[in-house]
Amino acid sequence: MESHGGYLCRYEEVDVAWLQQVARLSLVEDGQEWRDVGLRISVLNGPTLVRFSWDAPFASGKAGARWYVEHHALARRLSEHLGLTLHAYSVDPDELEQVVAWGNGRRVGGETLRYESIDLDEDDELAFERAKRSWPLSHLARVLGVPREELIRISRRPTVLLDLAAPLYPQPLWQLFPDAVRARRPVDLYAAVR
Repeated sequence: MESHGGYLCRYEEVDVAWLQQVARLSLVEDGQEWRDVGLRISVLNGPTLVRFSWDAPFASGKAGARWYVEHHALARRLSEHLGLTLHAYSVDPDELEQVVAWGNGRRVGGETLRYESIDLDEDDELAFERAKRSWPLSHLARVLGVPREELIRISRRPTVLLDLAAPLYPQPLWQLFPDAVRARRPVDLYAAVR
């Protein structure tokens, strides 16, 4: 398992030019420059779930996973503007896993598990698997309706990169995704952007 983090939510159709502006403002709020940064967007289970993560050195690897522990401006802003729950998450397989839920621009829940605090018999595989069911990523997986293993591997999913410095024209988010995802979009979304 590799270290990673990001922001997860149910798929919601948005305009990519608007998303770019929200991403820029979020980075500034989190103390980062946006000009050399991209926003990675991945979908899971077709268009059911979306993951946002930063394409930048500060958000990569072990240090990146730790960065996501404290920096939630994008999750907060998207939850406020879209009226849905976003989950900021971080996984560092050597230290911790954390999930923080944001709804309507406010923190509405969260949990951090430091692996050093777990006291289990290393030889009891069944007890270990039972214990994992109560960990933050397992709980988030149940909330989102996906297996924990999919969340652990989500950083390896195909992504679309939204360049925060490039001029963007208004277009629906689904147009950035592969044909297989676009084919599953609701018909009414297509009619709304004509």
